[in-house]
Amino acid sequence: MEPKYKRILLKLSGEAMAGEQHFGINNPMVKKVATQVGEVHDAGIEIAIVVGGGNFWRGRTSENMDRTTADYIGMLATVMNAMALQDALEGLGVPTRVQTAIEMREVAEPYVRRKAIRHLEKGRVVIFGAGTGSPFFSTDTTAALRAAEINAEVIMLAKKIDAVYSDDPEKNPNAVRYDALTHTQVLEQDLKVMDATAAALCRDNDIAIHVFALAEDGNVMKAVCGEKIGTIVRGR
Repeated sequence: MEPKYKRILLKLSGEAMAGEQHFGINNPMVKKVATQVGEVHDAGIEIAIVVGGGNFWRGRTSENMDRTTADYIGMLATVMNAMALQDALEGLGVPTRVQTAIEMREVAEPYVRRKAIRHLEKGRVVIFGAGTGSPFFSTDTTAALRAAEINAEVIMLAKKIDAVYSDDPEKNPNAVRYDALTHTQVLEQDLKVMDATAAALCRDNDIAIHVFALAEDGNVMKAVCGEKIGTIVRGR
């Protein structure tokens, strides 16, 4: 099948980097992710990536910790994942740049919208680290924001679960699986595709979201080619 999109933003959870060990960076899993990204890159698709940090840090681990401090720690966790993914991609011969919303010039470029777009046009994969650079915003919101800024056609939301459900299918066997939804339905039904801020940003900027399972080989390419896997969320 022919690719359906020219420029995509791939959102990866930090947990995806940990694989079955559930913490830290699992090298075979990172290589598996990099291989899928490489296949899409080789097909001529421009790819930006936002990666979470949940494999290292998930919010406040102590009730006494300030929320702002906890969020900044989480942003640093995403940079570690971004660097690991960059290394895996470049090991496969895929040119990659990491840009961070918090400056750390020794390891990555600072985020500059025009420079990010230029990298994409030159065929480089761009990985956005350090979230938005501000506390109180998730990496889901980062994905929606960066997708809008670089004019991505779709957010590929690669998750552990294979689609959007009305409830957690692992806990509720009667959970309803959705093939297609609108942004408004996601918000009104609180379906947890992304957090509400991110979902509203996608709705307001008419950015489609394609939710699918990362674990299955070739799923990123299948999603890029418009195959009916997972759930598509559109404006209407």
